[in-house]
Amino acid sequence: MKTLFGATAGLGAVVAATSAFAADLPMKKGPYTKAPPAVMATVYDWSGFYVGFNAGGGSSRDCWNLISNAGVAVNPAANREGCSGGGGAAVGGQVGYRYQMANWVFGVEAQGDWADFKGTNRNLILPNVSDRSRTNGFGLFTGQVGYAFDNILGYVKGGAAVVGDRYDTFNTTTNVMLDRANTTRWGGTIGAGIEYGFAPNWSVGVEYDHIFLGNKNLNFVAAAGAPAMTHRINQNVDIGLVKLNYKFGPGFGQGFGMMR
Repeated sequence: MKTLFGATAGLGAVVAATSAFAADLPMKKGPYTKAPPAVMATVYDWSGFYVGFNAGGGSSRDCWNLISNAGVAVNPAANREGCSGGGGAAVGGQVGYRYQMANWVFGVEAQGDWADFKGTNRNLILPNVSDRSRTNGFGLFTGQVGYAFDNILGYVKGGAAVVGDRYDTFNTTTNVMLDRANTTRWGGTIGAGIEYGFAPNWSVGVEYDHIFLGNKNLNFVAAAGAPAMTHRINQNVDIGLVKLNYKFGPGFGQGFGMMR
């Protein structure tokens, strides 16, 4: 009995000592990989003032109706003189401001261009007379709404337009000018474009604009003793331009989402 008791007590002491030693050992940790820190995606920022240069071309469609001849009124609906669709080059500049909210971009822009859109049509009433139309320049004052895909911006625009025109008639056989008129016309414009930001402050794009000018009655000034005439001229202008812009301020900003 004493032997059994002694053996049991010794075994208990060994178990206790082993447990205490195991408790003092550090816990073994397995291998792990540290997660990379979360960062904000960097996207193109369209907000800010900008200036730019543009070049391209366009065409002006001018339809003439005779209103009076030497002071004698006529029915314009029955005196259609014909239409011309002359085209040519345009070059100019623009200045504007944009503000970006998430992917939406809002802006205003003023643009002015020299132009050389000219065309001639044979007068349908007077076979020996030709009518010549020329657009010398135009200006656009518009608001913009766009949607940005990082550094690609698509937008639509609309507002007011002003156009400088010169009109004249001449003898088709002798090329002698008969009468002429210079005028400035106001109307409306709509357009659309797409722009690509290729550097932090630089972008390039293409744009189409249509100008609505409606009808205007013009009193022509006689030349070479010809009787003065009054014409009602309806005009619409279509323009295609390549635009290069420089934006002041940062070209990139913090994005709207997290990435790892």
